[in-house]
Amino acid sequence: MHSDQELCDALVRDLDQHFEQVVLAFQDRLYAFALRLTNLPQDAEEIAQDAFLRAYRALETFSAERRQTLALRAWLYQITLNVFRNRIRGRALVTLSIDDESADETYVEPSDDETLRPEPSAERAEQNAELAAQLANLPPRYREAVVLRYVEELDYAEIADVLKQPLGTVKSNVHRGLQLLRAQFAVREL
Repeated sequence: MHSDQELCDALVRDLDQHFEQVVLAFQDRLYAFALRLTNLPQDAEEIAQDAFLRAYRALETFSAERRQTLALRAWLYQITLNVFRNRIRGRALVTLSIDDESADETYVEPSDDETLRPEPSAERAEQNAELAAQLANLPPRYREAVVLRYVEELDYAEIADVLKQPLGTVKSNVHRGLQLLRAQFAVREL
């Protein structure tokens, strides 16, 4: 696996030859991010593909210096988020209830001991589906911040770059998003 800086260096040398490495390094992460935002696999796939296309077109116009100093990971997440936002502009978000069977499509790789016992893996799949549904119900500003922080594991500074928000706003949105999730789970447990 190449570091972001190694990828940027390769893009400076030859964009056409090395862009595939960028796609391979980030395709799963950007798809997963888009899936958490949309909760629809087909839309997530289209968003990720469109994000890579836009990234390539933008990189073609960048100077070598700009490619060299690019915060690649945050930049790609920002493009993906912008593609998502453009797609939902003017249309309502589709949310799935926890009872919807398609929500069970969320997959978590079981550990070795869990493969022998179906209960823990079934329980984990159910928890993941419930979490995905609860994330989908959060207001977009909180959902985006929480997904970037805890699903995509970006640090707060990177999230601030992606969302074009002050660091304090990002921290506040992550905190409030977590509070809303906790409240939603507390209500479900009653």
